[in-house]
Amino acid sequence: MGCDSCSSGRGGLPAGCKNNGACGTSGCTTLPVFDWLTNMELPNGKQAFDVVEVRFKASRKEFYRIGDNKGLVVGDAVAVDAAPGHDLGMVSMTGELVRLQMKKLGVANDFQLKSVYRKAKPVDIEKWQLAVDKEKTTMMRARAIAVELKLNMKISDVEYQGDGNKAIFYYTADDRVDFREMIKVLADEFKVRVEMRQIGSRQESARLGGIGSCGRELCCSTWLRDFRSVNTSAARYQQLSLNPQKLAGQCGKLKCCLNYELDSYLDAIKDFPETNVKLETRRGWAFHQKTDIFRRILFYSYTDDPSNFIAVPVDRVKFILEMNKKGEKPEALLSEKEIPKVVKTPDYENVVGQDSLTRFDASKNKNKKKKKNNQGAQRGPEAANANNNQPQNNSPRPPQQAYQNQQQRPVQQQNNQQQRPAQQQNNQQPKPAQPNNNQQRPPQQANNKQEQRNQQNRNKQRPQQNRPPQKPNEPTA
Repeated sequence: MGCDSCSSGRGGLPAGCKNNGACGTSGCTTLPVFDWLTNMELPNGKQAFDVVEVRFKASRKEFYRIGDNKGLVVGDAVAVDAAPGHDLGMVSMTGELVRLQMKKLGVANDFQLKSVYRKAKPVDIEKWQLAVDKEKTTMMRARAIAVELKLNMKISDVEYQGDGNKAIFYYTADDRVDFREMIKVLADEFKVRVEMRQIGSRQESARLGGIGSCGRELCCSTWLRDFRSVNTSAARYQQLSLNPQKLAGQCGKLKCCLNYELDSYLDAIKDFPETNVKLETRRGWAFHQKTDIFRRILFYSYTDDPSNFIAVPVDRVKFILEMNKKGEKPEALLSEKEIPKVVKTPDYENVVGQDSLTRFDASKNKNKKKKKNNQGAQRGPEAANANNNQPQNNSPRPPQQAYQNQQQRPVQQQNNQQQRPAQQQNNQQPKPAQPNNNQQRPPQQANNKQEQRNQQNRNKQRPQQNRPPQKPNEPTA
């Protein structure tokens, strides 16, 4: 992967490494090549290879003969033969590595190779830069012309020649397109020689570039040059789900990376049994569900319980198949020794000896209910009748104060009966049932100060809602 500042540039010096184009061991361009022969000296009397590889826009690379231009290094901008005119590119490979690359690609080293004119001059670079600036506007206008002419094609990129006299229009189309009329319109509008070049969807992605689902730059735009066919069988061998949204790349075709590990999977499944054969046991018939190649495990399910996946080793499956051929049936898919033992691991709750996080809440509620019942039983029948006649007040009382009142209440009742005058006790007449008006009576004289305090506390704690208005104290006879 190249530098951010020069990986997508064309020609000139690589501004990213600031080494004036002498980065021969790695590349600052698209499709870089590691030149592992850079520091190796040639045998005595042998001259360096006189062909260099020149890169143009995107991934287009061609081979040119040096001629009299000796001393070219990777990153030099050169003017090359383009017939007609000249083009501007950047040297991407030199030396003996070019010979190996030509042999790999099947390019013959003969007189048909074009030649390098010279190193690019500042005037050539300025003229080429003006042509490059017109590429985007030319592409947008060409797309509009294709729509006006009702041509079923997609113009994906435009590349101007170094001298600005020629433009190559790259397009993709499903069927053959008659673009003769379009060439006339383009040549008349842009005043250049027009060349229409059809490319595939993979080549289109390689020219435009992008980020793949793995998070890295596309392989076709960084290092991959030959596009091999990819079949869905590659996904089946690797036990991948046939989901077209995940298996397809940005080009709309199957991802090229499906072929990277295919050979390893094919070697691993050579000794695996056939998965289309059912296994017969006394428990019933079992059929294949899925395969884990690197763990060497096959998953089977019984016909009456298809949701239960049983992991069976490869050797056990082969043994069952041999028994079925002899007419024998095993008890089950797995023997008793092969059945995995389930070990219960401690979870979060009982790992520290706790059963429940709310184990103390229930005991608190029970204690509150018991206290309320005990308070009601200790008050006696008189307090119960008074509470029935008076409105209920659910306001809680402090526990210490309630406990003191329960102990002091019987003593107060006895003292109150002793302090009543004799006339009131003898002249009692039957009266209709009325609420307990003991609170309306003025506090009587007590034997000691402690009884008076208890009487005041009792009056304060009783509800004040149903009290009738008090009358002023009248003098007693």
